[in-house]
Amino acid sequence: MRLLAGTVALRPYVFVFLAVYLVLAVPAWGWRRSAAYGVLGYALAWAAEYSSIHTGFPFGPYTYISAPTLEKELWVAGVPFMDSLSFVFLTFAGLQTARLALEPLAVRGAWDVRWAAPGAPVRWGTWLLAGLLTMGLDVVTDPAALRGERWFLGQIYFYPHKGLYWGVPLANFAGWALLSWTITGAFLVLDGRVLRGKWGAWRSYPADALWGAGLFAGVLGFNLVVTFGIGEVALGLMGCAWAGAMLAPIVARVRRARALAPAAQVRAPARDGQAPAD
Repeated sequence: MRLLAGTVALRPYVFVFLAVYLVLAVPAWGWRRSAAYGVLGYALAWAAEYSSIHTGFPFGPYTYISAPTLEKELWVAGVPFMDSLSFVFLTFAGLQTARLALEPLAVRGAWDVRWAAPGAPVRWGTWLLAGLLTMGLDVVTDPAALRGERWFLGQIYFYPHKGLYWGVPLANFAGWALLSWTITGAFLVLDGRVLRGKWGAWRSYPADALWGAGLFAGVLGFNLVVTFGIGEVALGLMGCAWAGAMLAPIVARVRRARALAPAAQVRAPARDGQAPAD
């Protein structure tokens, strides 16, 4: 418990993003399903990281540096607890942003953009895009994290073979996509076959189609601020261009949805956004 408390104190930004995940997921999924996603996401991410530091699969070979914080934060068999935990909100953000890009939308108010069929199964194309978008987050986050000794993250890992993208090997990005597909795919199968029968379909609440993409943009923004803050201007500009390429088509889709909605519908406040009883 002391090390867990130390992890919260040392990595508060991770737990802020995790709290945002819970605030967004619980009204749609309920506490039990949100917790199940958290446990599943953490377990699969930890297994992937443990495998990579021993075998090089799926992220390619890298090494964690535990000595500086081993007595200050929680490590699990050589993997920092906060690192595997991060995949819970990162994959959730990728999934929700992919849904906003591809799933049918309904405009209920000026900013109340919802899923047209919140309880419908997620389509294959959305699942595939979710993995690519989560990988896209790593294009911005990993180079900044690799330079952790220059900000409050600290140097907690390194790649034995310098990668092509600002020191990050391309295999790492492929591993992120594979892990995201595994986490979200396993959850969607489990949800469709077991959880929906126990806890019901996903529910709607005001602007539920937008909030996950907001979390996605928040993670990007945090890491871009860090990147510029440590003086990596070229890397920061590349990250901004990459973020814009991911988000611009989605923003355009939301604007089209609002433009096509009847004016009275856009002005009308939503009245049916209720959180599920769990």
